[in-house]
Amino acid sequence: MLRPVAAGIDGSPESLAAAHWAAREALRRGTALSLLHAWEWHPRPAPSVPADMSQRAWAEDLLTRVSKGLRAAHPGLRVLDRSVAEAPVAALLAAADEAGLLVLGSRGLSGVTGFLLGSVSQRIVSRSPVPVVLVRAGVGTCDEHFAAPDGISPDEIPQVPYRDVVLGLDTGRPCDELIEFAFDAARRRGAGLRVIHAFSTPHSLSATDRLVRVSGPELSAEHEHAVAATLRPWREKFPEVPVAETVAEGRPAGELIRASAGAALIVVGRRKRETRYGTGLGPVAHAVLHHAAAPVAVVPHGMRGPGYSTPGASCRV
Repeated sequence: MLRPVAAGIDGSPESLAAAHWAAREALRRGTALSLLHAWEWHPRPAPSVPADMSQRAWAEDLLTRVSKGLRAAHPGLRVLDRSVAEAPVAALLAAADEAGLLVLGSRGLSGVTGFLLGSVSQRIVSRSPVPVVLVRAGVGTCDEHFAAPDGISPDEIPQVPYRDVVLGLDTGRPCDELIEFAFDAARRRGAGLRVIHAFSTPHSLSATDRLVRVSGPELSAEHEHAVAATLRPWREKFPEVPVAETVAEGRPAGELIRASAGAALIVVGRRKRETRYGTGLGPVAHAVLHHAAAPVAVVPHGMRGPGYSTPGASCRV
């Protein structure tokens, strides 16, 4: 049985954009949408709660309104909605345990296209057992597709080809679940997959014992060969997915952020990190989450679940 796509809502514009993105993804996967609103009683309710309503009543009303809107906007979608009086992090992580994918909203950075992660999102992204997609306010169907020709109606937008899915690949620490997630996302959209691998030029000691940069076409060719070898079994498993490989010297986060401007989805990995402080995310995932222009999927390394096989059988956590 296919696990549902789960989405958390709190009434904010970004959470509503995330719910609609999750609805479209559930339809692409042929599964249900599990909609969750977690709230905690507070002696001073948020300004969004009307004075003549209890917090519980407002929470149930919000969930009802959003569910109706999703069903109207996405005919044929099965929506399972639930409101719980629990701490959001615990409730959403519990929902992730039963889902195949968790979708959350993130606030756009002031004056800059991108994300601003709150404490709830940070803790969930760093601890979720399944991939988490972060969606900012304003992202809609049109943003997932290439520019539509003049005269195309909103109902016809899904017929316009999808933008590419972009995967950040580290050949030194490959992860099968991460790679398969990206290939599968591209396949479901009938889109291309752009794989980006960025590397830094190493240094070595010269004859005078001073650090010098090791460069040249041989180094670039070595990285290109590693990328091709890593992707070969996945190209064979997903022959319908066109793949473009980009190997460049530079910072991986910078390359992915630049590529996000024309992408439908950015896919990055998250290795298991034992830490008492911080987000538990690596520097690349952290930077991409804060500055990418497209929705970002963070896939935990070592993930196991229905639908994920491992041609390379390699995932270093």
